[in-house]
Amino acid sequence: MDVVRIIIAIFLPPLGVFLQVGLGGAFWLNILLTLLGYVPGLVHAIWIIAKRD
Repeated sequence: MDVVRIIIAIFLPPLGVFLQVGLGGAFWLNILLTLLGYVPGLVHAIWIIAKRD
């Protein structure tokens, strides 16, 4: 399932984080990072998905 979340995170980083943690602080941080730039949001999303397995 993590592979699917990572693939989703490549296209929409906040959605990948949402599927992993829900509407927690990590989700809102990822929204902010994605608004500041795609790459920071993507790196954060992959880090959250890989960290919580």
